Amino acid sequence: LVALLLDAREPISWPELREHFPEDYGAVSDDAAARKFERDKAELLELGIPLTYVQGDDEQGDGYAVDREAYYLPRVDLTPEELAVLYAAGAAALDSNAFPGREELVHALRKVGFSAGQTAAPPPVRVELGQVASGPGLAGHLEQLWAAARARKSVTLRYLSPRRNERTERRVDPYGLALRRGVWTLVGHCHLRGGLRSFHVHRVQALEVNTARPRSPDFEVPAGFRLEEHVAQHPWEHRFHAPVTVRLRVRGEQAALASRLFPRARLGALTPAGQELMLDATSLDGLLRVALSLGQDCEVLGPGEAVARHREMLEAVLARHAETVKEGAA
Repeated sequence: LVALLLDAREPISWPELREHFPEDYGAVSDDAAARKFERDKAELLELGIPLTYVQGDDEQGDGYAVDREAYYLPRVDLTPEELAVLYAAGAAALDSNAFPGREELVHALRKVGFSAGQTAAPPPVRVELGQVASGPGLAGHLEQLWAAARARKSVTLRYLSPRRNERTERRVDPYGLALRRGVWTLVGHCHLRGGLRSFHVHRVQALEVNTARPRSPDFEVPAGFRLEEHVAQHPWEHRFHAPVTVRLRVRGEQAALASRLFPRARLGALTPAGQELMLDATSLDGLLRVALSLGQDCEVLGPGEAVARHREMLEAVLARHAETVKEGAA
């Protein structure tokens, strides 16, 4: 059907299509043939083939045609170095063993290798994604979510909450996936909570994609949605509770690095006592773990709940070290 439409110089009418494909559209009733052609058109559009109906005029009749300008992609001329970088990045994604669209990526790398030919330059970089948080069926779940997000089909998750350590079943409209700091995150509308939520994919225990009306989307992604705005870039940005404004003081040699240690923080004056700063945390423990990693060079000034939690975590660390020393002495 695609070959016929691409070879045609003029739009092909419905009666002509029935003549060309008698076994598909000619051997059944008119209504059944029309329904089958509608299904075929939907499949072609899903595959990205721009099939349109053209209204006739004095020079040509009504009929179906493929928009050649939209069908054929322009040639992409990349340098050997650019091809090498693309291949290195794609190979790193495949090596992680948990990357959505894996099959498509394999095909893309083959095309990159074919395009490079004998002139491929050695990769000027090596890319490693590092350790990716894993869970039961992570790779399979990523593939299902990738396909569901593209087709805009809802999914049902059995999810292990990181806050309450309990399992819940949720219907989610998947808007997108993101990998940050080794954690795959799904962002979408949660029907259980009635709003936009983020889910760590490695905590998904089971996953089912809605199979009803497979060619019809279940939802539309809201206009203006930006995936990066809903995925934590830093440990204190994971959404475990309402925002808490925390005051810190960074001392010593680390003071000059405060803005790099705590991106997006609001810096105060730099004094001999150190660099004071404020930032909003939706994961207080995540922020305090970063503060603990700086040792005596980072002090938590407020609010009271942050100071108390910081002390509690410090005491837990001290107790653990005391147990280790005691075991070693024994």
